Amino acid sequence: MMDSEDIVMGEKRLLETDIPLILPIKTHIRVLVTADDVLHCFAVPHFGLKVDAVPGRLNEGHIFIKDLGVYYGQCSEICGVNHGFMPIQVIAVEPSTFK
Repeated sequence: MMDSEDIVMGEKRLLETDIPLILPIKTHIRVLVTADDVLHCFAVPHFGLKVDAVPGRLNEGHIFIKDLGVYYGQCSEICGVNHGFMPIQVIAVEPSTFK
């Protein structure tokens, strides 16, 4: 999560990340999710995706992004300080740009 003082005009508070996930459009994507410390939940509502990240377990979800754009989600588990606000930022690009 970006610190509040690092956010500039036009960026979304509690949604912007310093390292976004970049994915190609029009491609079937399998997302493998696990955790290192505590429970998390990889949730991006626009994709209809909510996958629990559990230490010691490997869960999967599937995404097919149709349109270019920036999509946002958040960790939807309250499992520690600021965990409930951990943002997810996905930038969908053309497959040629992704490569």
